[in-house]
Amino acid sequence: MADCIFCKIAAGEIPSTKVYEDETVLAFKDLDPQAPTHVLIIPKEHIASAADISTENSAVVAHIFEVAAKLSRELELDNGFRIVNNCGEDGMQSVQHLHFHMLGGKKMGWPPYAEEK
Repeated sequence: MADCIFCKIAAGEIPSTKVYEDETVLAFKDLDPQAPTHVLIIPKEHIASAADISTENSAVVAHIFEVAAKLSRELELDNGFRIVNNCGEDGMQSVQHLHFHMLGGKKMGWPPYAEEK
């Protein structure tokens, strides 16, 4: 999509701090980190949201989680991490391109945005 910021990042038109890239997936550091480690993992193919995953494109989601497992080792998230996907307006999706937030490096609270006491 011509006006999608994540498509432009995937195409190299907008710079990012890449932590992983292959022919299908790109992972890069979030510009507004919410944890010591905060990486966005996106498919290079434009899929608007989790609501648009289908049998034709679902293999990329499996691959994203394979990449997340690999990154968890490389980023030394040995005590765990959180994967978050916001979907649609009520889910607070800010960019209309499927993406997963990988957060780690601290003990997470619950609900998701609460700090651990």
